Amino acid sequence: MFMSAVSDATQKKISGSDVMVFSKSYCPFCDRAKAALEGKGIAFQVEELDKLGAEGAEIQAALAEMTGQRTVPNVFVKGKHLGGCDDVLASLGSGKFQELLK
Repeated sequence: MFMSAVSDATQKKISGSDVMVFSKSYCPFCDRAKAALEGKGIAFQVEELDKLGAEGAEIQAALAEMTGQRTVPNVFVKGKHLGGCDDVLASLGSGKFQELLK
């Protein structure tokens, strides 16, 4: 798959969900971010990149190009890049996350 096709498909997933989490199933930071969202009753879509084989690596590379962030979780709210686990936890604690959802 060409990078632009991966970027386009990834962008569609991001814009098609209020909250989109790009994750890896074995990542403790991803687990913390997803658990925090669940704890607040916030629905989200998740893409487990490690379960997608080569496509997962391509998506992660596309996300790095789009956001400058190479790590997971990589979280988007209403199409805007929020960041990783620390960003999710901080924004949930401050109420910023809930504001972004409105």
